[in-house]
Amino acid sequence: MYTYKKSISLDYADAVAKVKEELKKEGFGVLTEIDVKQTLKAKLNVNFDDYIILGACNPPLAHQALMAEREIGVLLPCNVIVYTQNGKTFVSAILPTVQLGKVGNPKLLPIAEQVESKLKKVVDAIAGK
Repeated sequence: MYTYKKSISLDYADAVAKVKEELKKEGFGVLTEIDVKQTLKAKLNVNFDDYIILGACNPPLAHQALMAEREIGVLLPCNVIVYTQNGKTFVSAILPTVQLGKVGNPKLLPIAEQVESKLKKVVDAIAGK
């Protein structure tokens, strides 16, 4: 298990907007947005469900992680996805404790735990939990 995922009652567009709003409340900015549906259509002429990857960053926590492990930038930012499948909308966030735990630097664990807690709050807020 490497993600924290919930099925939500919002439609796709509302879910994307709500994710961005909740990320902001938790101190994250969205650095990147990849519209997978649009990209697959443009590059491969493939039809795909609505699917967006949001690259989220909490600057103070990212700075702490970079100070603890310079190479950690290859694992940043934290991705949050919103997508539809079989008529349902889902939101899912990376679990930083799993991602950063692979590095083996014990200084990263408390940072990863803080980020993970915030990302779970985002997902739970959107799911209404």
